[in-house]
Amino acid sequence: MNSTELKSKVCSLGNRIAPRMDGDRKAAFVEAWAIVKAQCLTLPVRGVTQGTRQEALRRLESYRAEQVKAFIVPEPENPVDPAALAVMVMVNGGRGVYRLGYVPRNQTATVKALGQKTASLRVVSGTWGYTHKTTFGARLVLAV
Repeated sequence: MNSTELKSKVCSLGNRIAPRMDGDRKAAFVEAWAIVKAQCLTLPVRGVTQGTRQEALRRLESYRAEQVKAFIVPEPENPVDPAALAVMVMVNGGRGVYRLGYVPRNQTATVKALGQKTASLRVVSGTWGYTHKTTFGARLVLAV
């Protein structure tokens, strides 16, 4: 990508992010630059520590990344946050769509500005606390 294309992408994304960041253009352009430079936005999925979601992540970990489809769905009827973006997942050949969690509240403006409805999902795991119990998490990767 040459410098003109790079500047164009940064300006375009920065201008789309700024209104959703209360007009803070400097912060919007800094964020746009980081996203364009990395060629993606990677962010954690919130709300995955609940028991049933942990079980879903444990199961999703056994699939290859290309078999798992992640969708970002606005939830204007959400009683806690009308601007919430739910992360829904589906496994190829699966029987349904499952609400895995949510886009972090401080990233919803950026995700909306990117205008993407699909993303890659990475399941991550590790041990937590003194019990050494395996805990699962998930990260969304949105290509730019």
